[in-house]
Amino acid sequence: MSNLPKSLRFSSTENESLPLVVSTDTMKPIRCLEDAVDRCQSLGMRLSRQRRFILELLWQAQEHLSAREIYDRLNQQGKAIGHTSVYQNLEALSSQGIIECIERSDGRLYGNISDSHSHVNCLDTNQILDVHVELPADLIQQIEQQTGVKITEYTINFYGYRQSKAADG
Repeated sequence: MSNLPKSLRFSSTENESLPLVVSTDTMKPIRCLEDAVDRCQSLGMRLSRQRRFILELLWQAQEHLSAREIYDRLNQQGKAIGHTSVYQNLEALSSQGIIECIERSDGRLYGNISDSHSHVNCLDTNQILDVHVELPADLIQQIEQQTGVKITEYTINFYGYRQSKAADG
């Protein structure tokens, strides 16, 4: 903790320095490709041709993809990009909160939505679908009362199987 800048520390006693939590939630959520590009520029990130290819693909695909899938799809589209470039750009974009990175037992998946949201995990197709779920205020208050924790953000993971077409008709 002593390696934190003095401006990010406060002292609860004279001998103890604790980190000060700084919120970064003041930025508007990224809801489209243009928002992602704007965020890159506002953070001073270079918007290389390869970085733009990756962002465009994630927004067009509207699904969570592995680095390998991103590499394969870009190269199939005739956009020459190397493995290393894909991995480095995904790391840079996800570390800055511009894209989402989901850690799974079989590797990382990347998606275009970086703001708070929930997932529906399809067990038979291994797809992850993004959904925005808003819990009722009274349920959040109940959870806060039970735990003593002020809820500031939440995500929910749903798991299930695709319903057959026959069941729909």
